Amino acid sequence: MRNKKQVVEAYALAKDLYGRIGIDTEKAIERLTQIPISMHCWQGDDVTGFEQTDCQLSGGIQSTGNYSGKAKTPEQLRGDLEKAFTLIPGKKRLNLHAMYLETEGERVDRDEIEPKHFKKWVSWAKGHNIGLDFNPTLFSHDKANDGLTLSHPNKGIRDFWIEHCKRARKISAYFGRALGTPSVMNIWIPDGFKDVPVDRLGPRQRLKDSLDKILEEKMDPAYHLDAIESKLFGIGSESYVVGSHEFYMGYAVKNDTVLCLDAGHFHPTEVISNKISALSLFTNHLLLHVSRPVRWDSDHVVLLDEELREIALEIVRHNLVNRVHIGLDFFDASINRIAAWTIGTRNMMKALLIALLEPTDALIKLEQDFNFTKRLAYLEELKSYPWQAVWDYYCHKNGFPIGLDWMEEVKNYEAEVLAYRCK
Repeated sequence: MRNKKQVVEAYALAKDLYGRIGIDTEKAIERLTQIPISMHCWQGDDVTGFEQTDCQLSGGIQSTGNYSGKAKTPEQLRGDLEKAFTLIPGKKRLNLHAMYLETEGERVDRDEIEPKHFKKWVSWAKGHNIGLDFNPTLFSHDKANDGLTLSHPNKGIRDFWIEHCKRARKISAYFGRALGTPSVMNIWIPDGFKDVPVDRLGPRQRLKDSLDKILEEKMDPAYHLDAIESKLFGIGSESYVVGSHEFYMGYAVKNDTVLCLDAGHFHPTEVISNKISALSLFTNHLLLHVSRPVRWDSDHVVLLDEELREIALEIVRHNLVNRVHIGLDFFDASINRIAAWTIGTRNMMKALLIALLEPTDALIKLEQDFNFTKRLAYLEELKSYPWQAVWDYYCHKNGFPIGLDWMEEVKNYEAEVLAYRCK
């Protein structure tokens, strides 16, 4: 690929060109370095987890493909993440699900999880100087087989999941205290019906009551933040989802929780980028699950497409970097899983860099002056500005692979590590 001299020379030209429109590329690079992206552990093992159970993946979640070499143990998953970290520049976090606990072979049910079951993850995170985020796991369990959990009409089942979420909050706070950065804990449930229900209100009343019980104990936001995530429909809940966008938006605003927007959880013609600025007026924090739906919530690897760029622009343009928590959520088992992490996370960072290189103040001034002709001309011209040269220099400056150089490292890791997992 490009040698270092070419990278430096291309960057010098780009720096000059951006400087002419008032953009300091060095400042943009420095700001990019400070924006954390929470990578998701479940890309590495197809949402399998490490529980001592025979439960199959459920809750409308599907991981398709059988690419060889997936992680089968916590040690393998951490090793794969470490490899991905060497290929991805910038500030990183890791998002864990409760099903990734480590129990030393003991059968621990979801309502029995404790911080001690995640101490190895905390120790590992300390060693890599990253923060951890968390999710209770309300799927792939025999008490979720009806398609209902926190909204279940059976009080015993609701109480089981309420206890699970309460314990998950304590684990999340443990992460925050141990690592010195707040853990964002996101509650997503698969609850819904395949066909049209008669009673839409009852399940939502029960869900509200369950959430009230879960969040009853106040926790220090310096260590833990509660988030709730909506969905439009899912496999097995095509006609009705209890936790709709309207339900969770209302709950988050009323109770001052973090609202999670998942890019695949809305109508195919809806985008989450257009919701960010509106919701920022009524919520203190937002959580994003950046994914790529293809006709439905299929969680494809994130591309550097128009919507990803719009998401990044909304965050940067409105100074929401400290209020919007960026997490990734895709799981593709049809390609090398480390490559999936690398492609998706680097694309998220590229989108943020493009946003940081925009002369937003000048564009807003044109807009306020109703000079829409010049605004459009500028926006279109910026699309061909040499942001790639700035990105390559950013990778070079921080010692990370430039361009496609990372693919050779993935290929070698596959031959030296992943291949032996199939034997």
